[in-house]
Amino acid sequence: MTQAWSASKSHKDPYERTPLPDWPHKELLYETIDNGKIAIITINRPERMNSSDPEMGKRWFDAWTHYADDDNCWAAIITGAGDRAFSAGQDLKIRDEREREAGEGQAPAARGGAPYQVLPLGPRLNCWKPTIAAINGFAIAGGWSTAQNCTFRIAAEHAEMNIAEARWNQGAGFVGWLPRLIGIPHTLEVCLMADRRLSAQRAYEVGFVNKVVPKEELMDEAVDWARTIISMAPRSIRNFHQLAFQCWSMSIPESQAFSSALEYNLRGMNDGKEGPRAFAEKRAAVFTNT
Repeated sequence: MTQAWSASKSHKDPYERTPLPDWPHKELLYETIDNGKIAIITINRPERMNSSDPEMGKRWFDAWTHYADDDNCWAAIITGAGDRAFSAGQDLKIRDEREREAGEGQAPAARGGAPYQVLPLGPRLNCWKPTIAAINGFAIAGGWSTAQNCTFRIAAEHAEMNIAEARWNQGAGFVGWLPRLIGIPHTLEVCLMADRRLSAQRAYEVGFVNKVVPKEELMDEAVDWARTIISMAPRSIRNFHQLAFQCWSMSIPESQAFSSALEYNLRGMNDGKEGPRAFAEKRAAVFTNT
């Protein structure tokens, strides 16, 4: 049985990170706080602006599948080591070396990739638990993609973001659904003017970022959001997350039918009794996802 979050705790209480036992990756850290209820995943290549080497895909696969499978963990925060970069995307220095090794007209051999695609988590792994990107610096190209695949994005004031692929003749398939978040004009602004970066404030204005905070407050703000999320009813939270994404392209009658079918999963839950009881007793509800 999963542990209930103590609603008596303040969202501003200090927290201590606990490394996941036997976690094998040093370049992508996986830690938890609050009795495992919140995961903090840190891209840990600060000397390379937290860029991705060829093995990073497998590391992310391990992190995301663990998060999806962990019934005790209800929210995750993604960030980068240091305060210079969230992630600069693909390590183009390594990519250049691999292109040279492959020879003219040949693509580099695949190396260190994920066994299969896991993002976005909802459609790929049926994992609708929320994720929060704490953008602590540059979020470029693949770094933008990592943030885009999160439910929420909170940025430090000094953070800058762009999709730089057009500068280097690289692909960016994640752009295909970016208009859902920021519209077509802003999507093309970011992609076609690839040598320009959005400030955190501009990213907020176009709708990519949910909130901008001073850099020294970034992680506390992200933890506050995560603690708010895990104090809510988890099944209901995941339903709303799924509805917002999957009903996007449906007609209104289709979305109504989908919503009605999905929300059958709330019936008969202990949490369905706990919510009204807590309201009647004028106390915070303590949910167990049962």
